[in-house]
Amino acid sequence: MGDLIDQLRTGLPAEAVLTDPDITASYAADMASFCERGAPAVVVLPRTVEQVRHVMRTATALRVPVVPQGARTGLSGAANAIDGCVVLSLVKMDRVLEIDPVERIAVVEPGVVNAVLSRAVAEHGLYYPPDPSSWEQCTIGGNIGTASGGLCCVKYGVTAEYVLGLDVVLADGRLLTTGRRTAKGVAGYDLTRLFVGSEGSLGIVVRAVLALKPAPPAQLALAAEFPSVAAACEAVRSIMARGHAPSLLELMDATTVRAVNSLTHMGLPETTEALLLAAFDTPDPAADLAAVAELCRAAGATEAVPAEDAAESELLLQARRMSLPALERLRPATMIDDVCVPRSRLAEMLDGTAAIAREHGLTIGVVAHAGDGNTHPVVCFDPADPDETRRARDSFDAIMALGLELGGTITGEHGVGLLKKDWLVREAGPVAMELQRGIKAVFDPLGLLNPGKVLDPGLDPGEVRDPAAGGAGE
Repeated sequence: MGDLIDQLRTGLPAEAVLTDPDITASYAADMASFCERGAPAVVVLPRTVEQVRHVMRTATALRVPVVPQGARTGLSGAANAIDGCVVLSLVKMDRVLEIDPVERIAVVEPGVVNAVLSRAVAEHGLYYPPDPSSWEQCTIGGNIGTASGGLCCVKYGVTAEYVLGLDVVLADGRLLTTGRRTAKGVAGYDLTRLFVGSEGSLGIVVRAVLALKPAPPAQLALAAEFPSVAAACEAVRSIMARGHAPSLLELMDATTVRAVNSLTHMGLPETTEALLLAAFDTPDPAADLAAVAELCRAAGATEAVPAEDAAESELLLQARRMSLPALERLRPATMIDDVCVPRSRLAEMLDGTAAIAREHGLTIGVVAHAGDGNTHPVVCFDPADPDETRRARDSFDAIMALGLELGGTITGEHGVGLLKKDWLVREAGPVAMELQRGIKAVFDPLGLLNPGKVLDPGLDPGEVRDPAAGGAGE
């Protein structure tokens, strides 16, 4: 390890190389449950592209694995360290390099926090739509690595749709530029999209060119109460089928509503079985909400009440944002699933999850980006109780299996990381996995970049474990 530290220090300032085990241990993991973590040999915090290139050249020369990290708010274990690795934290590369209102682009370093970028472009009358729930902490580099989504995806789409170009440091230290600054461009293979969602396993993003939109009007929200999840999901079907374009369409089940009330004392209706929140940022949001309210009532809503102003709308949306903190208070630990299904199967997904909770004797609250079918079942459990922990793992697997049975995907926005590698094999199939491993080998022939994440080169599709044989992470 001495050679590694000495060589890293030749190209990095002393304060950028952390070796104290108590400090490096704090960089060992993201926020995922049931994911192994190792002890890094060193944590480096570069501030320049050349410093990142030096780290990768050193790691390649010494054959040391490198784990890239942002703010570690991820939920799949993609940022978890392995024993003896270099943790490459990009949080110090946090400059907004350019905002161009004519081209409607921003050029940023990977450590820029999502909310900081959003506020910076708002000063120019522009809007960066992707807004993960952790937007006040998560970084653009992390968002790109996991292809993050957020509350506004139903109208504006996910991170991948806003990344126009990248500068990427490859495993051997070479610098690759992909994509464009122009509104259109189809020259060659789309390498930019290849890096989005690759979780740092193909290269280190050191600069991004991001598309922006004109700032929309302030949104106005509505809350609708339903006597059943099925009725709420029927309303979602009707809203989308009628061609409405809400800026937000979120669903909270009864467990989540009660948990939020307990935490915030907001006075949400605890008699409801599902609470649907809709918002519009159109020129006449009141008219859009009135039309949606009628569709909700036709689907069986007992109440459908639009907010009177932006402040009241924000209060409603704050209830949705508090869902995870509220559920986290129910038990000592949570495991957050991320299964996306076709909108037409959303009710089956939620009802099936409730059945899984009953079968395993667990509390599982569900919040969903209902407009795009992305559900977040939150399994609440006590890690000090071995039996409850086993049931939590089993329920997690059962939820993912249900999502695939309904024609969905194992992850809509959190990524694969360590948590879902086995399930990726099930979803993608042997031909796709062979090609993905081939791509990995081209970009990272020594297997040094975030090894063990997303893909397991040694795992044969026919050998993937049966969920009945053990839970996630085993």
